[in-house]
Amino acid sequence: MGPKTTKIYETLRARLAAGEYVPGDKLPSERTLVEELGIGRTALRQVLARLVSEGQLEVRGRSSYRVPGAVSVQRPEGLEPWRIHGERDVYDNRWVKLQLWDVEPPGVERFEHHVVRLHHVAVTAVIDDQDRVLMVWRYRFVPQQFGWELPGGIIDQGEEPVDAALRETVEETGWRPKSLERVVSYQPMVGMVDSPHEIFVGYGAEKVGEPTDLEEAGHIEWVPLADIPGLMARGELMGSGTLVALLHILAARRTQGLTTAQ
Repeated sequence: MGPKTTKIYETLRARLAAGEYVPGDKLPSERTLVEELGIGRTALRQVLARLVSEGQLEVRGRSSYRVPGAVSVQRPEGLEPWRIHGERDVYDNRWVKLQLWDVEPPGVERFEHHVVRLHHVAVTAVIDDQDRVLMVWRYRFVPQQFGWELPGGIIDQGEEPVDAALRETVEETGWRPKSLERVVSYQPMVGMVDSPHEIFVGYGAEKVGEPTDLEEAGHIEWVPLADIPGLMARGELMGSGTLVALLHILAARRTQGLTTAQ
């Protein structure tokens, strides 16, 4: 895409990232966007096609674009949460805190439940224009195996998650993403462990140096997205953050493909 087309692409991506269009919303018509953005219809369709390929939009009909993610299921009502009567520390250091919580589920006698508190984490999947994702091949001593991971790490106190995602990517790979968008926040072991994970997706990156985080350093490679299912089947994708981010990307693209075929 040329400079003007790229600027329009970035404008629409910024609007989507800012939530100007919520899941299920229909984008303005091509005629409206052409007039508003001052771009030709052919160039606009090129921009929209790229946003569709990235999972940012989905196609309904011939030229109707919507923001994916609308849901029909309703939240159940009338259910009661657990009551928490207190908590006490069993072990605490800068990396991990082990606690016992005094809890009472509805209709069940109260008891003490172990809770592990870990850090807030950011993980980033960076995609280039060749449909490759930036990954690190490294050794993890807990499972005692090598595997592919996305760059990521701890969000420092007072640090914005997006800033941590950018910093960790640069420190671990030497590549700086051109843009980042948070796609989901989740808990990897919700029954006992408190460790919020923020997942970001970025498009495009520039080489700014060599990795500086030697503890997390490994072999850096741009891995084709087409290889992800095979690597998953071989058990070579390490960590829930890596799996969640990559599955999100693959699911968005599959949904786009199915929608387009309708």
